[in-house]
Amino acid sequence: MKAYRTPDERFDGLAGWEFAPNYLEQDGLRLHYVDEGAGDPVLLLHGEPTWSYLYRRVIPRLAEAARVLAPDYFGFGRSDKPVDPGWHSYDAHSRSIERFAEELELERLTVVVHDWGGPIGLRLAVEHPERVERLVILNTGVGAGRAPSAEWLRFRELVRRVGADFRAGRLVRISCARPLPDEVEAAYDAPFPVPESKAGPLAFPELVPTEPDHPSAPAMLAVRERLTQWERPALVLFSDSDPVFSPRAAERLAELIPGALPPVIVANAGHFLQEDAAEEVAERIARFLGSPARA
Repeated sequence: MKAYRTPDERFDGLAGWEFAPNYLEQDGLRLHYVDEGAGDPVLLLHGEPTWSYLYRRVIPRLAEAARVLAPDYFGFGRSDKPVDPGWHSYDAHSRSIERFAEELELERLTVVVHDWGGPIGLRLAVEHPERVERLVILNTGVGAGRAPSAEWLRFRELVRRVGADFRAGRLVRISCARPLPDEVEAAYDAPFPVPESKAGPLAFPELVPTEPDHPSAPAMLAVRERLTQWERPALVLFSDSDPVFSPRAAERLAELIPGALPPVIVANAGHFLQEDAAEEVAERIARFLGSPARA
């Protein structure tokens, strides 16, 4: 399989990024992850088009009381990037994270999900409940048969139109409610220096099952159904200014999951609430880890 490996020097001196790289190999592909702290593990899963950099201001607070692991999906961050769009599928990315948990023998997990991390991480939880104790759900959803919102459809059309000119950092900037420094925007662009490095971000919008017969639909619907039986603690933490995943979406998700606390809505935050409100997000997750009945 042909894959692009972003040169290591692209990650030198990134704003706020001080974590040593760790790697696993899966079928000849190198998967990067952050591994900080000690204790019961917390798995931080990013979405489109970000990487573990999204959690850089959350990791230190959580690492005070837990072992924090933040992988980059294949096609993102410091992980290898299959250049064939056909490689990328909901099943392939879910399986890589499932293998990650198996290979590191992770148990008593708290799984923190955002955006595409939702379908991937929630699938891990419902298919392997023996590994997962808690869920933290940030601005995401899981289902099939319709688009998350009209705004999301416009985003998909944008990605289709710009193709290889797609800029991850620009998308993060316009999706935040608060100003994003130029050097942070550049850090989101760092993994994608050439067109062939962008197959993952370009493929992910096409994996959302907006039609009932989409290949991703059966697995996503199965995950959603099994969430209706999830009675372990779940924190639903959304923002107030995300046009794709609204506070009402948070309420519906909390109603779906029996173990969920009432949803918490972060003020003055957009889709990437880890950028807009990292300190509040980190503190609420840390409180939830210490006492699952509160956040």
